[in-house]
Amino acid sequence: MKKLLLGVLICNPLLLLSQRTILHCGKLIDVKKGQVLNEYSIVIEGNTITDVQAGYSKPAGTDKVIDLKNKTVLPGLIDCHVHMEHETSPTRYMETFTYNPADYAFQSVVYAERTLMTGFTTVRDLGGSGVNISLRNAINKKLIKGPRIYTAGKSIATTGGHADPTNGYRNDLMGDPGPAAGVANGADECRKAVRQRYKDGADLIKITASGGVLSVAKSGENPQFTEDEIKAIVETARDYGFKVAAHCHGAEAMKRAVRAGVNSIEHGTLMDDEVMQLMKQYGTYYVPTITAGKAVGDSAKKPGYYPALVTPKALAIGPKIQSTFGKAYKAGVKIAFGTDAGVYAHGRNWLEFVYMTEAGMPPMETIQSATVTAAGLIGVADKIGSIEKGRLADVIAVDGDPVKDIQAMGRVSFVMKDGVVYK
Repeated sequence: MKKLLLGVLICNPLLLLSQRTILHCGKLIDVKKGQVLNEYSIVIEGNTITDVQAGYSKPAGTDKVIDLKNKTVLPGLIDCHVHMEHETSPTRYMETFTYNPADYAFQSVVYAERTLMTGFTTVRDLGGSGVNISLRNAINKKLIKGPRIYTAGKSIATTGGHADPTNGYRNDLMGDPGPAAGVANGADECRKAVRQRYKDGADLIKITASGGVLSVAKSGENPQFTEDEIKAIVETARDYGFKVAAHCHGAEAMKRAVRAGVNSIEHGTLMDDEVMQLMKQYGTYYVPTITAGKAVGDSAKKPGYYPALVTPKALAIGPKIQSTFGKAYKAGVKIAFGTDAGVYAHGRNWLEFVYMTEAGMPPMETIQSATVTAAGLIGVADKIGSIEKGRLADVIAVDGDPVKDIQAMGRVSFVMKDGVVYK
């Protein structure tokens, strides 16, 4: 009998693909329309959504039904700003001298699975050592569990800039890193740095257009690229099909970056009205990372947590991001969800939803920022970010109704990525 069945399957290979998974959803969030639908079914074949139907569809043949009738179902979440290789700790700055690439790799596996299990099925990794590229590849090969990763590889900075990997080193260790290490000065080196990221296998470009909070350097806001340098980066990135994300805290750095054509401003702490108008004019996305701002402000209050040069920046800049976000939202700036995970503990990404609503964004819009809007920023809205026919089967469910109680975003009880159930 077994041989007969095997023969039938070999002769009719389509039978192997015929099993469908049907999700019975008590509530289903339509992120495109901004509506909560009651009693719907999602039909999935392989890794693709093949239908979304009103009512609870009846299974046929070998169909598998998953009962989510007491849940709220929504697209897999997207965090547009994470760092998967590391996580905040008082010993973080010593890791540069004590960790090998394998150490970063093994801990990134833990952070990746933790991120997926909290409902984030896709992330943009905006800077690491390059281990993040191998992490992406391992996840894509299904060797390990984690979100779909779009990674910048190593961020690009100027000498002494926020992503210069030798900031704070003593002179004999500091050296003079160049484009291969993500440090570029002048238009030609900027072009070479972008091309190196392409050679390394990155998916996008991240630049540090202003000073930063956690780098061992004095300013957290000064502009660190000329506008011509940023234009060279953006133009070269477009040649290679890359989008460009710009870390910025200071207003002048943001103005240069937006005018030069970057796709997103990350953090945007000291954004002023002129920057907001420029972003609306150019269609630039804002990725706020409120969670990171709050986390660094809290950590800076702990004696010895950060180096002495970092602490005053963290206290001054971190707490301001939430109010800046509120102003940008009211001004009509396009906002994509991002948290800077790694600056705080991975797996708490959902807190950003709470902080966004506290600053005035309605719950439904925060969910849209982490789904359809985030997919638009990455450039994959035709594949993910919504639950509709033809999209990849990235689906999560939460206990409760997040439109009425945003804390429900922290109660993820079902995770499917690419048609595979992980939780």
